[in-house]
Amino acid sequence: MASVCEVCGKRRNKSNKICFSNKHHRYFQQPNLQSCRVVLPNGSEKRMRVCTGCIRANKIRRAG
Repeated sequence: MASVCEVCGKRRNKSNKICFSNKHHRYFQQPNLQSCRVVLPNGSEKRMRVCTGCIRANKIRRAG
């Protein structure tokens, strides 16, 4: 399953760890995705993977 927010499209971020000798080690920073039930505009419910930034910003309406 892809680590992508279904609301805003936030994806993993490529980054480098840099040690004291200036060696670069590539790694990926993953978004904080939560699986939650969301009420869609037509009134039905759907389980979606949403990042915590969208949950805190009230970009979705949670079911329950």
